[in-house]
Amino acid sequence: MKLLIAGAAGRMGRTLTRLVHETEDCTVVGGTEPEGSSAIGQDVGVLAGIGPIGAIVASDPLPLMVEAEGILDFTVPAASIAMVALAAQARIVHVIGTTGFSDDDNARITAAARHAVIVKSGNMSLGVNLLAALVRKVAATLDDSFDIEISEIHHRNKVDAPSGTALLLGEAAAAGREVDLAAVSDRGRDGHTGARKAGDIGFASLRGGTVVGEHTVLFAGESERIELTHRAESRDIFARGALAAARWGLGRKAGLYSMADVLDI
Repeated sequence: MKLLIAGAAGRMGRTLTRLVHETEDCTVVGGTEPEGSSAIGQDVGVLAGIGPIGAIVASDPLPLMVEAEGILDFTVPAASIAMVALAAQARIVHVIGTTGFSDDDNARITAAARHAVIVKSGNMSLGVNLLAALVRKVAATLDDSFDIEISEIHHRNKVDAPSGTALLLGEAAAAGREVDLAAVSDRGRDGHTGARKAGDIGFASLRGGTVVGEHTVLFAGESERIELTHRAESRDIFARGALAAARWGLGRKAGLYSMADVLDI
């Protein structure tokens, strides 16, 4: 499968390039970076530390899309929204691991999915998506006498909070309780806040060091607690999931899919 790496000079872009290159039935056709980036014109393999592979970074993805069958995209919302429109025109698979989208952004992605296979997830790892399935089941089993709190920690350079994964887990908990997450979400406590409101789903975000990602969903009841935790030890887990999603999407009917669809969970 011929794949285009969006944000090829970033941490995830370099990881994706390396793993795609190591996968026997996949190849990198090129990468993208914004206009003015020092990576423009460089070989993506050199950026990834694996040596030249004959695929170059460009600011204009259109020439690369003529050759590509899929896009692996862990960038920023504005870049992903521009890319998804092009993917819809080209009718190719677009795997989106970007987080921090607005409601308008999500509406644009949904519209683009009428013409292209789009796999979008706040987290591409197998473990996190299995965790989300467990969270949904536990939330459906326990009533609101059990308070739900979601905590996460990431590296100091992460720009959005709560993380896309934390929101993914929050959506799973809300689905289990058959409520709208936006109506019960509590994302910040400071000062004299009063007692915790029954039924709320709380979020806490920590940032520091080089932590790849750690998420815990706490169900706190009377005299007992249940904690479900996932710890990411390498970005490879996200890249492997994204690559699996791209291969799964090849030849599939246009639509908006999630990793739950890819993993059939």
